Amino acid sequence: MSILNPNAGDHFVSRRRLLQTAGAGFGTLALHSLLAEENTHGTEGESDLTSPLHAKEPHFAARAKSVIFIFAYGGPSQVDLLDYKPELAKWHGKSIPVFNSEDAFNKNTKDTAMMSPYEFKQHGESGLFISELFPHIATCADNLCVINSMHCESNNHAPALFHMNTGFVLAGRPSMGSWVSYGLGSVSDSLPAFVVMWDHRGGPIGGSQNWTSGFLPAAFQGTQYRSHGDPIIDLAKPSGVSNEQQILRRKILENLNRRHLERNPLEQDLAARIQSYELAYRMQMAAPEAVDLSRESQETLEMYGIGRPISTYFGRQCLMARRLVERGVRFVQIYSGGADQQLSWDAHSGLQANLEQHCPEVDQPVAGLIKDLEHRGLLDETLIIWGGEFGRMPTNQGTIGRDHNPRGFTMFLAGGGVKGGTVYGKTDEFGYAAAESPVSIHDLHATCLHLLGMDHEQLTFHHRSRDMRLTDVAGNVISEIIA
Repeated sequence: MSILNPNAGDHFVSRRRLLQTAGAGFGTLALHSLLAEENTHGTEGESDLTSPLHAKEPHFAARAKSVIFIFAYGGPSQVDLLDYKPELAKWHGKSIPVFNSEDAFNKNTKDTAMMSPYEFKQHGESGLFISELFPHIATCADNLCVINSMHCESNNHAPALFHMNTGFVLAGRPSMGSWVSYGLGSVSDSLPAFVVMWDHRGGPIGGSQNWTSGFLPAAFQGTQYRSHGDPIIDLAKPSGVSNEQQILRRKILENLNRRHLERNPLEQDLAARIQSYELAYRMQMAAPEAVDLSRESQETLEMYGIGRPISTYFGRQCLMARRLVERGVRFVQIYSGGADQQLSWDAHSGLQANLEQHCPEVDQPVAGLIKDLEHRGLLDETLIIWGGEFGRMPTNQGTIGRDHNPRGFTMFLAGGGVKGGTVYGKTDEFGYAAAESPVSIHDLHATCLHLLGMDHEQLTFHHRSRDMRLTDVAGNVISEIIA
């Protein structure tokens, strides 16, 4: 809305111009105060032109500097992978007393126990029980902190995905990666702080809402990387434009924008846009180099399973993740499984076919990532998270599948200051629901932020008259799993 200027014919005066001139300019003082409060909340002492991604000090000494979150989208079956339940064999085909039909997602889910068709063995000095489906991950047993008592609020993919990624079952909230980059910034000035890589079969339900910055500034949203070709779509300069021409164009644009910004110092969006142009230019050189696997040895490629048809794609992504965190990227999220049903870890219509497709895809790459980080002295400062949005029922759906299970499931952490070779929490004897030391999504988020040196209660952003946070009004740090 604007008003007519009686001294200038029919020209309009903007609201900002009115505040600058009316009442001796006192309106400008109020506006400047409000904008300054909005733009510096949680970042006291920053100048107007400071990049929102500049590196920030944590609240206290951090154990981890970066995160690699391997998301097994679809809901991997805990009782067939990492939560050994021999009682299922004794109860196989019998009704289990803990089953509640309201927990089931599908109407044809039965209450009869379905034993795992896979053998579990103890591994490492710690003696962790790990399924035969993960022979490579089993060799890293003493690095793993297995949480067997996870639980969440929804048995539906989309809200459960949002819950795991953002702390809320509804879409639109900032993702964990966005909160981490907001709280810590980026060590690199030429790469994004938060990178996301999809499965080749498609993205998860909800798409970009899983890595959105929500009400945080857009600078903190996830940047999608590709495993082949240009890592970022539309990043490369247009064909026919030389480096000299591009540099000249960028300098002209920068000078025009900065000249306008000097005349209009309250336009913070313009300052952010200038910084985004500069970051994009720097990424044109840095992003391709960061994911150039030709610089890696053949031994390293083989460690990640690159060269084997079943694991090459995911192996490339895991190796790219290591190269990115080496270069200062704070948060890398890799999705295993795409689209839905058997293309993801969603084993409704065939448990064995599903697991025997997806487990070999990730087993060697994940183990390779752990071993490679450890060999390079980076595992202690890199937190690895593996898991899905929920687990699977210990009962059978139809005859060969398992339904969604939000009541009890498994995730594991490695590196980043957690105790390796440990198991935290338990489900009941059937693997149906968390029974000992239950861990909520907010607890997991609070613990991961703590390992990164951030107090989850202090990491806030003022939005709609309240201080928002990743953990809302809940969450407890699981001190027992911290080394």
